[in-house]
Amino acid sequence: MKSSLTALLATKHAIPVFLSDDCAKSHYDGYSKSTLWPLLHYQLWDKATDGRVEHANWEDYLAVNQAFADIAISIYQDGDIVWIHDYHLFATPALVRSALPEAAIGFFLHAPFPSSEIFRCLPKRREVLEGVLGANLVGFQIYSYARHFISSCTRVLGCESSPTGIHHRGFAVSVGAFPIGIDVDKVRAFRGRDEVEKKKSAIRDLFPGKKIVLGRDHLDPTKGVVQKLQAFERFLHRYPAWRDRVVLVQVTTARHEHPKLEQRIAEVVARINGSFGSITSVPVHYYNQALDRAEFYALLELADIALITSTRDGMNTTSYEWVMCQERGGHGPLILSEFTGTAGSLSGAIHVNPWDVDGVAQSIHDALTLAPEDRDVKYRQLHEHVTACTSTYWAQSFVREIRATMQLPDRSSSTPYLDIEACISSYAQVPKGSGRRLLMFDYDGTLTPIVTTPEAALPSPEMLKALRSLCADRTNRVWIISGRDQTFLETHLGTIPGLGLSAEHGCFMRYPSTMSKEGTEEEAPWINLTEGMDFTWMEEIKRIFDYYTERTQGSFVEVKQCSVTWHYRKADPAYGEFQANECQNHLENAVLSKLPIEILVGKKNLEVRPIALNKGEIVRRLVQEETTHSSSSSLQWLMCAGDDKTDEDMFRALRKDKAAPKDRDWTVTIGEQEKRTLARWHVRQPEQLISLLGQLAATREDS
Repeated sequence: MKSSLTALLATKHAIPVFLSDDCAKSHYDGYSKSTLWPLLHYQLWDKATDGRVEHANWEDYLAVNQAFADIAISIYQDGDIVWIHDYHLFATPALVRSALPEAAIGFFLHAPFPSSEIFRCLPKRREVLEGVLGANLVGFQIYSYARHFISSCTRVLGCESSPTGIHHRGFAVSVGAFPIGIDVDKVRAFRGRDEVEKKKSAIRDLFPGKKIVLGRDHLDPTKGVVQKLQAFERFLHRYPAWRDRVVLVQVTTARHEHPKLEQRIAEVVARINGSFGSITSVPVHYYNQALDRAEFYALLELADIALITSTRDGMNTTSYEWVMCQERGGHGPLILSEFTGTAGSLSGAIHVNPWDVDGVAQSIHDALTLAPEDRDVKYRQLHEHVTACTSTYWAQSFVREIRATMQLPDRSSSTPYLDIEACISSYAQVPKGSGRRLLMFDYDGTLTPIVTTPEAALPSPEMLKALRSLCADRTNRVWIISGRDQTFLETHLGTIPGLGLSAEHGCFMRYPSTMSKEGTEEEAPWINLTEGMDFTWMEEIKRIFDYYTERTQGSFVEVKQCSVTWHYRKADPAYGEFQANECQNHLENAVLSKLPIEILVGKKNLEVRPIALNKGEIVRRLVQEETTHSSSSSLQWLMCAGDDKTDEDMFRALRKDKAAPKDRDWTVTIGEQEKRTLARWHVRQPEQLISLLGQLAATREDS
């Protein structure tokens, strides 16, 4: 059965994903519809549980996402574009990315995306965002949804962001709005069928001489059916002259059971018809049933007004189909909720707030009394958009943007991904006894990921093991050149034999321990490279930082021996960035010009330090020491890795230093390839660098 279905679908260029019944139900009815759908539509869950059902549904949700990812990976060919759709597959982009790191991956969400304050209520919020950020391009129906997504990534994951994208784990993700459309040619073709004409004739006989207000929605709390009925009731109350001249035809289609909603709708319909109806006139005709397409199109052509009052909605195709079915002369007004994803595109519609009952009632009256010339103007605006921004145009625009996103970095100036095999081979070729290697690493963001609290950035067992192995090789000289203070480096890295340390961006350095004649390890002292410098400026800088700390919740000041740092990683992302800019401007305009200091703009921090010292000075010193070594061995291989602006001083020093081995110098930045850097290579995450160090260390063990 599966093989025959697969063969049949192959003729239509489709591939099935086979799921067990339980897994499919848990994924769709469970996590997708019971957890994600309400949240995306601003509805928090109305029942508290112990989380076991949600956890089971989440596991099945991931399993289905993995199944889709596996199929995509299995058929992928170089140059293909992987386009993933909707909240049912939130985790799929990252799963595909893990297997296809260079693939062009797009993700489009057809539903709304809520504000970060709502989205952060989701227990699996990090996992969902991490999944979507596996894509190169993330698309939404309107920009406000894109803005909410960017805000959620910033506030939940701590990502760097811009109005058009996210920087996450060294990867640039573009985010944009792509209003979806319909196939207008298919609508026109179906609209002209005989069966539609027959349905129109039957409907005319049902409502002779009446103005028809049409609503067609799924039976769901987000569709605003109750709000629509209440507004129509208010309209009949305020404008009694219309009571026998207008009817509301409301059709709902039930995808899921909503007994409370059905009961509420029935009560409002009965109240309206009881209050304003008679034996010969029924104001509301409510049909809770599936409507065939011919009957629906007949209603769209005959109705005088379309009324859509969704409280939250993504793409509402009814509004587009209304425009196309009114093409042959009706030109009826469209009353459209401002909370639909299509509202921003349809400027010719009468926009309403579905919660404003009086406002919607007034809009119904305005639409019924709209002058013919004004009605035609509004219709032309609607028609121009719907016929221009079709589903084909939407798809082509999205694919075109994916291609543009992949080509965004100027390949001639971007940093290539580190050639792991070539690096290991080059490392292994250094002869023992006659050659030496120099390895220099930043700490935060290079050997450990950036974290909210600096104290939590502790070395991993994998990192410590790799450093110990590298230091044990007598051919190697290994240094950590960090902005951290001496105490931190001593505590967490000081016990590694043979490891050199430099603290506070080059203000202090400690050479590796040596062995005494008695065979005991002698720890080298810290060398203060700032002796004789004036540090009276630190108190003034601290007062300025304290001023901004008092006004920026979550920020704090770190005072080291030779520098002062203001951290705002725990602050509100947007406000913290604003305050950092204000603080930087204050320092540059009022302080820097009169003192021998400089500002380092780091990742969620500002650091003020002496202008004469930086990491580049340490690198120059170490290279000079190695190249003037008195023994017969010479410096033949070099690696230097860092992640931020302070590390660019190291890369700059190596570029200028003629003594550095140019054919075997491996300067590596951690971040995306579009990043402006003087390094020759890049890796995206600290974990990738640690993995490489482990492989380099293993070459010694294997040799």
